Amino acid sequence: MPTPKLLILGVVALVVAYLAIVPLWFLIQGTFFDSQTNAFTFSGFTRAYTDDQAFEMLRNSVWFAIGSAVLSLVVGTALAFLNVRTDVPFKGLFFAASIIPLVIPGILYTVAWIFLASPDIGLVNFVLEPIFGEGAVDIYTVWGMIWVEGLHLSPITFLFMVAAFRAQDPSLEESALMSGASRIAVLRRITVPLLRPAIAASVLIMTVRALESFEVPALLGLQNGIYVFTSKIYFMLRTYPQDLNGAGALALGLLAIAALGMIIEHLLSRGAKAYQTVTGKGFRPRPIELGKWRPLAGVAIIGYFLLTVILPMLMLVYTSLLPYYQRPSAKAFQSMSFDNYGDLLHLSQATTALKNSLMLGAGAATLVMLFMAIAAWIVVRSNIPGRKILDLLSFAPLVIPGLVLGLALQFVYLRHPIAIYGTIWILLVAYCTRYMPYGMRYAVTSMQQISSELEESASVSGATWWQVFRRVLLPLLMPGLLAGWIYIFVVSFRELSSSILLYSSGNEILSILIWEQFENGKFTTLAALGVVMVAILMLLVSIAYKLGAKVGLQQD
Repeated sequence: MPTPKLLILGVVALVVAYLAIVPLWFLIQGTFFDSQTNAFTFSGFTRAYTDDQAFEMLRNSVWFAIGSAVLSLVVGTALAFLNVRTDVPFKGLFFAASIIPLVIPGILYTVAWIFLASPDIGLVNFVLEPIFGEGAVDIYTVWGMIWVEGLHLSPITFLFMVAAFRAQDPSLEESALMSGASRIAVLRRITVPLLRPAIAASVLIMTVRALESFEVPALLGLQNGIYVFTSKIYFMLRTYPQDLNGAGALALGLLAIAALGMIIEHLLSRGAKAYQTVTGKGFRPRPIELGKWRPLAGVAIIGYFLLTVILPMLMLVYTSLLPYYQRPSAKAFQSMSFDNYGDLLHLSQATTALKNSLMLGAGAATLVMLFMAIAAWIVVRSNIPGRKILDLLSFAPLVIPGLVLGLALQFVYLRHPIAIYGTIWILLVAYCTRYMPYGMRYAVTSMQQISSELEESASVSGATWWQVFRRVLLPLLMPGLLAGWIYIFVVSFRELSSSILLYSSGNEILSILIWEQFENGKFTTLAALGVVMVAILMLLVSIAYKLGAKVGLQQD
């Protein structure tokens, strides 16, 4: 008879394999086989890639993804350099400017920029109208999409590049400057070459993230008929009759591009050792004194914080206090009230959506971290054959865009005997699948930092495997598991792209409710709901952060 240890490990391995393989298999099957006749067909690819808009869609997708990645790289790298390598003032703002945009859901960030830069109702156009005339800035263009997506991705690039700059020895640049090289020459011949792996990885990852983005192309691009992969898939599934084969063909194309980008990033990272400058020798980075440029750098930091955090949030708060959206004026300020917030208390959908979002966020985070803690033990500690395959399977969903995952799960549970399609449980399956790779990374990293001697000592003392795991490993893993739990809860709480294809009436979540309010033109209710959503996220993250600090202190 199998022991409890083998049963637990076997169940975890089967669950990971199921979540990683089954959706992809059904996506491929649903793309190449006709749903009516079950005959093999390429008709989906023919319709998807040979119509009049196919070339324009591909061009828009590439332009949008690369433009967003380059903008986020320029902004994020400049901020990281100022933060790590110089004596720039207001360094405390860097943390807020890098964390708060990550908490704000993409749909709210996009809506806020619509309030700011729409040619019809935008505040920026209202200010510029006396000088440049009406509609000077148009957010409903590819350039507008790049601007919003690039700014929203720049905090992620900032975090990437901060780590790269901190790992770089500035004495190489100082030696070059002492030898007579100019600042530009040092930047071109030393700084940039040493940062090449981090720059390449950031560009590739941000390009893939932009290709996967749904909120920005859907809210900004569809207004002017600008399609990219994700918005085209959504359009094909929202028209009647649904073109499942065509949507599947686009989904497989997007999946192939995302997978190629991640493979290239992995290959580049393998050669990163050649760029290491921090060794066992003396290393002490010293900040560069900006001198007369220090006030200008401080102004740039404040400007970035205003542009990415303050202005979008102020527009949401301003709109939430109005009876209907109107440009700032004395009349608008006189009409302000908290009626929209009061209406939320009487909106049954809002209460249901909040409950569903909290339940799904907590449920997905708990299940993922629990299963991945055991999966990490299999990968790191055991000698079970095929454990590396389990690691690869847990990583596989990372290359699946959210909208593609939603479509894949549609294929699975429309043809599967398990009747969860149209219920809230399919959203839980989607979140667990999508965020499984992140949970695995947190768990594996924490597991690798714990010596196996502790487990061996407990085993020698007569403890069973489960007792060792529960009473020795889990307490030691708790800080890392809690960090993973916080991350998965936040991203699940604000998730939209995979939910948009899977939710049903009565099972809405907050991001879906915001989407519906936008489609119905209820901007003030949407803004009030968004402000409440961001406030809840900030509160939960703050509580979890404090709790995590206490847990880490107790473990020390």
